[in-house]
Parts: sequence; structure tokens; C-alpha cells
Amino acid sequence: MAEPYHAPRPVAVPILPPDDAPVGEPDDGQEPLVPTSQVEVGETLEELAREGARRMLERALHSEVDAYLGRRRYDRADDGGFAGYRNGYARDREISVGTWAVEVRPPRVADTPAHIPPFRSSILPRGRSLTHETQRLFARLYLEGLSSGDFEPAFRELLGTRAALSSSTILRLKEDWRAEYAVWRARPITGRYAYCWADGIYLGVGAEEEHSCLLVVIGARADGRKELLAMELGYRESTASWADVLRGLRDRGLEAPMLAVGDGALGLWAALREVFPDTAHQRCWNHKAMNLTDKVPKRLQPELRHRLRAVWNAPSRRECELRRDELARWLHARGQDPAAETLFRDWDDLTAFYDYPAEHWTHLRTSNPVESVFAGVRLRTNVSKRMRRRDSALYLVFKITQRLELGWRPLNGGLTLMTLLLGGARFVDGIYIPADAARPSDPEEEVTAA
Repeated sequence: MAEPYHAPRPVAVPILPPDDAPVGEPDDGQEPLVPTSQVEVGETLEELAREGARRMLERALHSEVDAYLGRRRYDRADDGGFAGYRNGYARDREISVGTWAVEVRPPRVADTPAHIPPFRSSILPRGRSLTHETQRLFARLYLEGLSSGDFEPAFRELLGTRAALSSSTILRLKEDWRAEYAVWRARPITGRYAYCWADGIYLGVGAEEEHSCLLVVIGARADGRKELLAMELGYRESTASWADVLRGLRDRGLEAPMLAVGDGALGLWAALREVFPDTAHQRCWNHKAMNLTDKVPKRLQPELRHRLRAVWNAPSRRECELRRDELARWLHARGQDPAAETLFRDWDDLTAFYDYPAEHWTHLRTSNPVESVFAGVRLRTNVSKRMRRRDSALYLVFKITQRLELGWRPLNGGLTLMTLLLGGARFVDGIYIPADAARPSDPEEEVTAA
């Protein structure tokens, strides 16, 4: 016998009068059934849709019980096919579907034989009050910067009074993020990467806050787009920690990049010489500028930064050296000898970018590709004090970085320039030199010969 159909309770829908109806007071002394605003119509439609969703969900739950028992309601069980009885309903539960809270009564089954597994609903598992889509929505909002503590006041009105919107709703997603990170960390690396940027980010979490460091490597793919290659927890920025990260990339298939960009951390460069000895080094000009400004009085710092910007924006290596010498004379004239000596330190690593396309210089002069990414990460993680454990911080930052990776700026010049570069093309002061062209002579060699 089929389950009887219960029609939904009638809802009074206001009806607008025709356009040609006379405007005035009603004759019978009663107010006309006319909505005062479009809000009433919208609320009525939402109520109808919510009621329809509730009835569809309850019917699906009853169909699931029918399939388990092997018979419909009021039907007798076949010989040997007894699987239990319907046993009324469990207590009402609110299920969050999108931004709705739908209240349903899950059916129960009793007297199940011992040889048959007990009934467990796959549509509405125990403890489940949020759909997978709603959980993903919360995770997205969390990664976008909404504190887990903000979910309750922000969504309680939408999703009902008993919806599971506590901080644990989001924190349970950490296990999913852990699994995603493990798969990503073990993935093979098959493409070719022309450049890589490496930097250490201090998170301030764990038992040893001053030592916990997140080692990050970003690579430039053959199509010019940037990709997160590695993200590992390390001890400060030691050589051993960086070497472990680089060896892991090499063992998974990464070929030696043509150029690595980083700050002045000695551990990175020592590890690069050990793992990728053929990779050229480019020091970050922003870190160089900070080191220099720390060595001069505040009254000289604005002028020093202006002159330094002119040095690294020089159109050629030779012009860059001339501007450097002029800046050194300016520093000596003001008694800033230590700053002038610092200016010459690691000079070859500061000007390595001149051997690569001029279109790429703006990407290569600094480690901003890493610094700018983690500015967005800090914007989201600073909303609340949510990073108390090193591993939890790692998974959270990993998911945020994956989200931000979609909007990273690709390298200037496009695919054609990257194809030339990876094909072995030579560039002098950022200009492409064809293979059959005569090698330009060094101006200093011409002076010596004369």
C-alpha cells in the first residue's frame, strides 16, 4: 500500500488588484488582501521552497528505509526477508542546506535481526547537520579571512538555532587539509622551471616561536605562470633545513632552475650550492636597501632610498656600476663609510638579473613574489588568534596560499620569451642576442687594448 500523500498546509498568497481597478476604500469595510511590499511575496516564496525541500528530504529518508526493509509501509515481509520494523521517528533535526535550515524527522528501524547490519542512513548520517556544500562554503569564508568565532553570530539567523556553527565546525576541516597537503607534498614535478623564489616566513607559533620558520619556494613555469613548489616547516633558515627542502624537490623531479632569487639568508645560498650548483644567484634588492638604510641616520634615509632605486633601475650592468660608484662617493662624503662598504658586498649576486630578459627584471630584482603572497596570508591569519600549533598553522597557510595562487601575476613577456630562455638563448643587459651574432666586446677590454 502506497504511503498516503499529505498536502502542504495552505498559504495565503496576496493577490495584486488588476491595473484598471479603482483606487479607493473597500465597500465592505475590510482591508484588501494586497501586499505592502515585495518583501511579503519573497518571504512567501521562500517558505514554500523551504517546505518543499523538507518534504522531499523526508520522502527520500522513507524510501531509504523501504529499501533497507525490503517493503513499503504497511506491506508484510516475505518469508525469510524480515529485516525489522519501522519504529516511529527520531527527534527533529535541523539540516543546513545552503543558507536554509530545514527541520526533518528521521525515521527509525527496530528489531533488526542479529545477522543484518543495523540501519544507518546514508542521506542523513548521525551528527550531520551541514551539507558538504555548506561545509565547503564555511571553509572558503574561513580562508578568505572570516574568523571561526564570527560564524555563529553571522550565520545563526540563516541556518537555525541548532546548526553546528561553533569553531569546531571549521577546525574539523584540518584533517581534510592535512590529507590534501600530504598528497600535494608528494606529487611528482615534471615541468621545467626557469626561476625560483625562496624565502623563510616566521609564523610565531609552537613551543619555540622564534625558531619556527616556514620555508617557501615558488617557481616560474615554462608558460610564465608562478606555482607554489614547496612549503615546509624548518628550524630558522638554516642550511640543513633549506637543503632538506631543495633535496625533496630534486628527488621529485625538479631540474635545476636557471636563477634563484632570495634574501641575504646564508643558509639558502649554501644549500643551493650543495643541491643545485649550476643555479645562478640573485639577491633581493629590497633587503639590500633595508640593510643600507639601517646604517645611516634617519635624515639621510629618504635620499638614500631614492638613489638606490636609481641604481637597480639602471638599463645596463655598466650603468648600474657607474650609479653605484656615484652613490658610494655620496656616502663617503657624508661620513657613512660602513654603508658604502655594504653597498659593494655581494655585488655580482645583486646584478645577475642583467643576464635575463629585461621583461623579467621587475620579477627578479626582489623576492616580492613570496613577500606579497604572505602579505595576503597574514591579512587572513591576523583576523583571529588561530595559529597555536605549528602543524595547524602549516595546513592553514597552505590552503590560503593555494587560494591566492589563482591570482598570482604571471611573468611579463609571455610564452614566446620563456621558450627562448629555456631553449638556451643568451641575453645581454636584458636584450636577446641571436646565436649567430658576434659576441659584443667589453668596453673595458677595448680601453686596455688601446
